[in-house]
Amino acid sequence: MTDILTRPTQLCADLPLQVVPSASPVDAVRRSEILAEPGFGQHFTDHMLSITWTRGVGWHDALLGPFAPLQLHPSTAVLHYSQTIFEGLKAFNLDDGGLAVFRPDANAARFQRSAARLAMPGLPEDAFVAAVEALVSIDRAWVPSGGDRSLYLRPFMFATEAYLGVRPAHEYLCLFIASPSGAYFPQGVKPVTVWLSEDFVRAAPGGTGAAKTGGNYAASLLAQEQAAAQGCDQVVWLDAVERSAVEEMGGMNLFFVFKDGDKVEFATPELTGTLLAGITRESVITLAGEHGYGVSERRITVAEWRERAADGSLTEVFACGTAAVITPIGRARSNGGEFTMADGEPGPITTALREELLDIQHGTVDDRHGWIHRIG
Repeated sequence: MTDILTRPTQLCADLPLQVVPSASPVDAVRRSEILAEPGFGQHFTDHMLSITWTRGVGWHDALLGPFAPLQLHPSTAVLHYSQTIFEGLKAFNLDDGGLAVFRPDANAARFQRSAARLAMPGLPEDAFVAAVEALVSIDRAWVPSGGDRSLYLRPFMFATEAYLGVRPAHEYLCLFIASPSGAYFPQGVKPVTVWLSEDFVRAAPGGTGAAKTGGNYAASLLAQEQAAAQGCDQVVWLDAVERSAVEEMGGMNLFFVFKDGDKVEFATPELTGTLLAGITRESVITLAGEHGYGVSERRITVAEWRERAADGSLTEVFACGTAAVITPIGRARSNGGEFTMADGEPGPITTALREELLDIQHGTVDDRHGWIHRIG
């Protein structure tokens, strides 16, 4: 029995946490089978953590209890006006036998920013981190080991008020759930082919592109189907105004490696308010700078991408995000044809950065940035 089940717990000041262990957890044999081949987002742990917010009361009724379905009124606000946000982060078994979560403080801060953009209440950052600690602690047996495996954590919040008026809701529910995770892309670490979407956009200036909200992902699904119809693995978004500047790949940030002799430019689209400020993106920028690469956050056009791929000065392109870590891009297609990055295989910088980031997350190298948040 873990310590969290035997002592009073506070998520933050004035927010006690009630702990009710599951009476029917998944048996050890079945859990081992799941952890051997977890897939992504297919299986869930024995518990979830919920916190309620009510206008005039604030955050209350924090409960760490059994994983269970929700019951919602047909007029629940989120079902009609999409007031919902989420986060994604991972817990890892460390090589020294410890357990840790990667940069939960950064996710907590972004969760607050997303809430503000959607006119939702902000969950205190210390409560967010404490909720992550509590859920991972009680379900630590669900954290898989080795390779790309981790326990994927999904905090999310949505409007629960039963009301059809168009205004910010007066009631919200924040939930933390967890799912053992393997590689996000079934083919593993292989270069993907991307479709440059000229018909659809992910976000426009002044919109919700910088928030991690469900509507952004719903709007991406048709473009993703179009990409699949073109034989591509993912869609790359262009800017909403001119349809010429590169923004994101699906829900992941993009990086371009340009070489001019011995000089390397490590470039990524600048954050203009239409892109998500990825935590993996920020981590990659830090690591690249430490390796002496000239890091630039700037406008990158499709024309530059195509031309520099053709003349050989663009040597590598990759996408990064919490779920897939770092994914190389081998080819790009559009209505104007197809072009290849170098030889279409993962480049040495992409591969090295991916391995370094995974080593930090699994505790096999020194955590010189304080990114590893140990639990227990």
